[in-house]
Amino acid sequence: MEGEASVNKLHTQIEIKPQGQEPPPPYSSVVDNSEMDIQPEGKLPFFKSRYRQRASDTWLISLLVILHLVAFITTTLFNYFSTGSVFFQPLSENPLLGPSASTLDKVGALRRAFLVQNHLNWRFFVCPWLHAGIIHFAINISCMIFIGIHLERDYGPLRIGVIYLLSAFFGSLVCSLFVRNNPVVTSSGALFGLLGTMLSGLIRNWKVYSSKGAALAALITVLATNFLLGLLPYIDNFANIGAFISGLLLGFVLLLTPQIRQMSKNKAGLFECGVKHSKSTIKLKQKLALDRPILRSISLILFVILLSGCLVALFLGIDINHYCGWCRFIDCIPYKRWSCNDGPNTCEIMKSNSEMTLTCLYNGNTRVFPFTNISQARINDLCAMIC
Repeated sequence: MEGEASVNKLHTQIEIKPQGQEPPPPYSSVVDNSEMDIQPEGKLPFFKSRYRQRASDTWLISLLVILHLVAFITTTLFNYFSTGSVFFQPLSENPLLGPSASTLDKVGALRRAFLVQNHLNWRFFVCPWLHAGIIHFAINISCMIFIGIHLERDYGPLRIGVIYLLSAFFGSLVCSLFVRNNPVVTSSGALFGLLGTMLSGLIRNWKVYSSKGAALAALITVLATNFLLGLLPYIDNFANIGAFISGLLLGFVLLLTPQIRQMSKNKAGLFECGVKHSKSTIKLKQKLALDRPILRSISLILFVILLSGCLVALFLGIDINHYCGWCRFIDCIPYKRWSCNDGPNTCEIMKSNSEMTLTCLYNGNTRVFPFTNISQARINDLCAMIC
């Protein structure tokens, strides 16, 4: 019996632990970086960061797109009821296929006369949500989605939201120092703020990313496209320049250096609320909070100085165009298909039963329109178009 029991015991051991099979390794909560699709030396592609949040967490950019869409539809409806017939003006009047100048004035565009004579400062908060036309809207929103979603996933909605709003406001302030007596909108300024933030994040984390050339190429392409668009009427390029500087400085102030291993381990962004706060994680965040304090301090001081200087110049009513005669060409390039003239336009008006004839007293151009019952603001639009 003892022999049979010994044989059965040996047989059982052979079934449970076959010869040549290694015992399973002990469970470990630490994720091996080799299992994560990480580039050599811990580097990651700029647009494919493994530490991003879930795609469904980009609620900030989605909300901003909805707000811009609501503002654009509102502007379009204003233009329809003002003209009584069309949602968009022809390209000869608005090369961006958008509303008339008088409609932009009504909905909140910036103009020198509004700021100096009427002190309508509420326009600083409305103008960043307005677009000059459907062409402007399509390009601006597409670029904002492309850049904004990446930044929001990497750095969180709070930081990107603060940078977006401050850059939009700062761009409007810079616009007020250069704006002439033509209506302009500054919605592209917030996009340039995001571009400045993207550049600051790329500079701060230069050793982290592996596809820096592709990231810079994308940034330059988006920046150049929207800057060239700003050379058309109704879009202010000085707001774009100011917002880009603001986004660059605020990026150095607010953004942190990502830690690839920590974010891969938690499978979430470093700034996501759902991350477990172990002692090591808390120490890591405290360390990152003091990351590059000199750079943060200098950037914050520069931003405060620029913001204060723009506010003081606005209250003093300074117009930089008086000191810079060529600055207007940065904002609008004259062309035969549109006008960048901001001087007073005077037209001689002749009305018949069904037609109205306008003759510009500046250059002698004459045009006949098949209507007579229009507002004085609309007459001023048509006069500016032929002059």
